[in-house]
Amino acid sequence: MAAKNLIFIGGTMGAGKTTVAKQLLEDLPASVMLDGDWCWMADPFVVNEETKEMVMQNITFMLAQFLECTAYQNVIFCWVMDYQSIIDEIIMRLEEQISGKPHFYNFSLTLSPDALTERLSKDITAGIRKSDIIERSVARLPLYENIESVKINVGNCTAKEAAAQIAAHVYAENDSTAG
Repeated sequence: MAAKNLIFIGGTMGAGKTTVAKQLLEDLPASVMLDGDWCWMADPFVVNEETKEMVMQNITFMLAQFLECTAYQNVIFCWVMDYQSIIDEIIMRLEEQISGKPHFYNFSLTLSPDALTERLSKDITAGIRKSDIIERSVARLPLYENIESVKINVGNCTAKEAAAQIAAHVYAENDSTAG
């Protein structure tokens, strides 16, 4: 069996990570998706060393299970991942847990502060998010410039278009390594 594809999709809150990942799940064959938020959905939401370690264990366990399962060729993971160290730690932990080495792709969804504010404002109006999200999310935008990833500008494209860009990149890489 060919090496699996491990596809990371990062971006600040409201960039569209989950929506793009769900579209990619539909577009790529034999795919499975994990949203990092599912591994840390709690009330109260507590951020400390204990909970951060628990979440990293949850994420790497789930990703390792998907990567080892023969039913899936494409493992899609989306999460905020605003520091390179988060990505590096997940990859390091996975290398200790899985038998094969997947093709790894890292994408960051980017957009302008105005486009992000517009998206988040719609979510706030719809009651999906709280008003403090705009300031926190816009402040994280510059962090993605330092991430070793393919940048996908989602400011003026649909989730389907962004997913198509990611799929094209994955297929192009797989074609070039197959020969």
